[in-house]
Amino acid sequence: MKPSRLLLLPRATVENSSAQQYGELMRQAAQKGALNTDRRQVERLRNIARRLVPHAARFNPEAERWRWEVNLLNSKAVNAFCMPGGKIAFFSGILTSLQLSDDEAAAIMGHEIAHALLEHGRARMSEQVLKNVGIGVAATLFNLGQLSTTLLAEGANLAVTLPFSRKHETDADLVGLELAARAGYDPRAAVSVWKKMSQLGAGQPPQFLSTHPAHASRIREIEAALPRVQPLYERTRRPG
Repeated sequence: MKPSRLLLLPRATVENSSAQQYGELMRQAAQKGALNTDRRQVERLRNIARRLVPHAARFNPEAERWRWEVNLLNSKAVNAFCMPGGKIAFFSGILTSLQLSDDEAAAIMGHEIAHALLEHGRARMSEQVLKNVGIGVAATLFNLGQLSTTLLAEGANLAVTLPFSRKHETDADLVGLELAARAGYDPRAAVSVWKKMSQLGAGQPPQFLSTHPAHASRIREIEAALPRVQPLYERTRRPG
């Protein structure tokens, strides 16, 4: 998969802004006593990330220099995200509501990491800046490096909260499957995740579904990709 093409904002600008927004979110959560309150689950998520991250550079060489972080927010929200630069957050609601196995948690984390590797958040931030200031002004600002902190902060927030495009979702599904498989997690778990998510969304759709649109064809597309990635997983299971 190739990164998004609308990447007008400099990579460093996007990553720095995302890191600031992520840090602010974590500070607010800590003040409310909602940051990493379940140490067992936090370490579980960080262990999953430790297995996924070494394979990230295969899809984006920049990932080798990212300062990866994984945190857990105590919230009923059924959600998770990875911001540009490798800043990952899970909400406790997604773990408890779906009763995720490690393979399923890796499927979700791999999908979110894939969005960052494919620079989908950077593309959305670029789109937001263009909408706010226009192409001519944006070109000048990009060259001079004088984008306002407020504008970048807004873009970073929207990079997490706005829905990705259908193509972005499909690409992230496929890269996430391969990440999980190479890390030794069963990629078939992605199918069970989306089945659980669909059942959970039968009443009030969870936030994860609102930002990750569920299409009837999604599971079929994942199942169609499994023969390609399943051997990668099986290879990790062989002794030696």
